[in-house]
Amino acid sequence: MRPLRPVLGVFALLVIGVLPAGAIDIKEVKSKAGVTAWLVEDHTNPLIAMQFAFSGGAANDASGKEGTAHFITAMMDEGAGDLDSAAFQAKRDELNMKMSFDANFDHFEGSFQTLTDKRDESFALLKLALAKPRFDKEPLDRVRDQLLVGARDNAEDPEKISSRAWMVKAFDGHPYAREAEGTVKSLATITGDDLKAMHKQLFTRKGLKVAVVGDIDEATLVRLLDETFGDLPDTEPPRPAPMIHVADKPETQIIERDIPQSIITFGHDGMLRSDPDFIPAYVASFILGGGGFGSRLTEEVREKRGLTYGVSIGLYPFDHAGLVFGQLGTRNDKAGEALAVVKETMKKFAEGGPSATELAETKTYLTGSYALRFDSNAKIANQLLAIQEDNLGIDYVNRRNSLIEAVTLDQAKAQAKRISDPDKLIVTIVGKPEGITTSSAQ
Repeated sequence: MRPLRPVLGVFALLVIGVLPAGAIDIKEVKSKAGVTAWLVEDHTNPLIAMQFAFSGGAANDASGKEGTAHFITAMMDEGAGDLDSAAFQAKRDELNMKMSFDANFDHFEGSFQTLTDKRDESFALLKLALAKPRFDKEPLDRVRDQLLVGARDNAEDPEKISSRAWMVKAFDGHPYAREAEGTVKSLATITGDDLKAMHKQLFTRKGLKVAVVGDIDEATLVRLLDETFGDLPDTEPPRPAPMIHVADKPETQIIERDIPQSIITFGHDGMLRSDPDFIPAYVASFILGGGGFGSRLTEEVREKRGLTYGVSIGLYPFDHAGLVFGQLGTRNDKAGEALAVVKETMKKFAEGGPSATELAETKTYLTGSYALRFDSNAKIANQLLAIQEDNLGIDYVNRRNSLIEAVTLDQAKAQAKRISDPDKLIVTIVGKPEGITTSSAQ
């Protein structure tokens, strides 16, 4: 939960048409202060969308202060410079500007949209938020109360309990095992000074990545990049989390809760986005469990046996770890059967891989649906930022579908063995599951 206030209305209407991904012209723009951005000009509508990211995020929270980066995301519209919380939000609303923030383990990300005729004033307000947040006591305490409500909800949510427990089993002792949104205990200890210290670490021009799409030309963007980000320090970003693999220790843990369903989270070591075999593995994972009703797991667990409403598995690459991660919910008395079917399906997929028909249909879907990620200025900017964060190259948008199309059946089968190993699964279950032998319980 993030207590931010998105501006609705006009932004929902100002989108560009669906573009073939390969038709997008991306320019690399560098400002005088050395800020680099990727730009896609589109003058169809008077709207500018920008996505940006600073290196570092929740993995850099201090031990015992988990949730600090997440706390900052909720404070960015709560006053800056000479404007207190009410004055800042009134100015934002007057400009009809949209601004929101998010912190994952590896990056602190921002999203920004403005109308062209309010462009300079809106960028100036964003600059104030980035460079001079106030972290005043009254909004800080109010936001803390909101975050605590979310933390209490998370502590009782079976899916989140199961996912968090899995991450602890997978990454015990590593920052990725921490609770990124904080706990009731940790959020209660975070002070304004903690937020200021984290802000100082994160908000630096080194490691900053920017993507801008819409009604703006290169010269104007160069000016606004310097005006918006140029006063931020050019210091080193916080030290990244160390590289780690998912623990090679198959284990089944039950966390008992008096609920009618069991939430089963399962997975094992995966791969980084930079792995040369990531695309074939991604295609294989989509066939196994990422493709919804067309996937092997959905067919076997839901369609044939009616054991769940939904089951999925996929590749989740962080900057310094990769994982294969899946989840399903099922009746307590069917938990053992459902997990057994998952393991058997994974085993068969590892041994035989996808069929030629499955591969062909998946490639058709993945290449055909790619354009839907580019049907608005904000979505294009989001895609460009993700490509920068993954270091895939400015031409990736134009290469991506050809990479998918080039995946051979032999490659997909080889990666099926790598991403589908039931003997390596870490499993965490929340509920009162029947028919499952555990190696730990609480």
